[in-house]
Amino acid sequence: MPSSCSRREFLTRAGGGCGALALTSLLADDRSTQAFAASAANPLAPQKPHFEPRAKRVIWLFMHGGPSQVDLFDPKPELVRLSGQPIPDSFGDVMTRRNVAKNPLLGPIKPFRPHGESGLEVSDFLPEIAAHADKLCVLRSCHGDSVNHPQSVYQMNTGSILMGKPSVGAWVAYGLGTENQNMPAFVVLPDPGAGIKGGPPAWGSGFLPATFQGTTIRPGANPILHLKPQPSVTTERQVRTLGLIQQLNQRHAAQREFDSELLARINSYELAFRMQSTAPEVVDLSQESAETQRLYGIGEKDTDEFGRRCLLARRMIERGVRFVQLYSGDTNGWDAHSDVAKNHGEYCRRTDRPVAGLLTDLECRGLLDDTLVIWGGEFGRMPMSEQGKGRDHNPWGYSVWLAGARTKGGFAYGATDPIGLRAAENPIHVNDLHATILHILGFDHEGLTYFHNGLDQRLTGVAGNVVHEVLA
Repeated sequence: MPSSCSRREFLTRAGGGCGALALTSLLADDRSTQAFAASAANPLAPQKPHFEPRAKRVIWLFMHGGPSQVDLFDPKPELVRLSGQPIPDSFGDVMTRRNVAKNPLLGPIKPFRPHGESGLEVSDFLPEIAAHADKLCVLRSCHGDSVNHPQSVYQMNTGSILMGKPSVGAWVAYGLGTENQNMPAFVVLPDPGAGIKGGPPAWGSGFLPATFQGTTIRPGANPILHLKPQPSVTTERQVRTLGLIQQLNQRHAAQREFDSELLARINSYELAFRMQSTAPEVVDLSQESAETQRLYGIGEKDTDEFGRRCLLARRMIERGVRFVQLYSGDTNGWDAHSDVAKNHGEYCRRTDRPVAGLLTDLECRGLLDDTLVIWGGEFGRMPMSEQGKGRDHNPWGYSVWLAGARTKGGFAYGATDPIGLRAAENPIHVNDLHATILHILGFDHEGLTYFHNGLDQRLTGVAGNVVHEVLA
């Protein structure tokens, strides 16, 4: 017990003092719970952005490992023509990790075809996503600053190649709060195969209060660990225990300067209590019709796992979660060094139908109008071959696509050079992508700041420009 808390005080509180009774009353009444959660003391209370947003929420489909732009969304006739030949000298020196610059160029593994009324070209690797071509806004000129996975994962998620900065989801939670006080603002659905390169700092809160970090939801029958109390613990007993913990934590916090981790722990106790009644319903996919489950590929060998997570993402944003991030790809994922056809064939089979189903479902439910869907990895892949049939990392020019939230559908913006090596026309740095995401959510990226180490810190650092051309 704290040194300032006497045995009499401790036993009084343990027996259900005024504070515990107050919390019991507060948590027993749902309306009071909502009022408490919406108070100024709650860091996740709903907040207004700087201006009218295009989107209220985000689903980020993160293809971990680096999907190949020249095999999926960036058709290059010149690469087809030069396939098997050395890269022309006119492209200059190429920075690679394994000296694959001297390897011959490798043409796209599968053909590209125009789709929809727009005629947007998409690879045959992704026939079901291609059917939604008129919804896709493909950014073909994205680029970053590192050829390595961890640094690029951090940059795509936090704006910096250095570990420890707040993630995009944390910034959104900080700026907007949550629409559902019984669920986290920021949820992460990792691939069950294994963790990503770089690990959980990719969805961390950095120097923001720890309350804003991503909450991990696991696959399987028990997606949220330790959510349910033991059968012997009654609701009354649990509330009394939480009341005591709340009082002791608040006393402890009052005696110290601002402690982000302690305040996050206090908030997590309160949120976990509320989630006991809300979360089981959210993760119960049996409530969905058989038709909806088929739409996501649930029940099919290749698509069941990712389909379940895509459907879970829709159920979460439908219930007020602001930012949901799904990872496709275990520790290696889309990292097709030795065989693009085998690697991308496998991951495209797993994700094509679920992603297409998600877009269809969001549109049918009227959610696509104010939900931003993002698809992409930490970088792309080189046009040169590696180990004969593979490709190395390429952060100098790659593709990301957006859908929903009044982005331009059936539209490709920017371009890489003729072989897909570097961003050449209207280049979009990761900072520009982040500035655009925040703009879609109603934020001036220069105005969403947090004071830290004597500076007003922001997601985009001292860079970033909104790409207005992709907005309808």
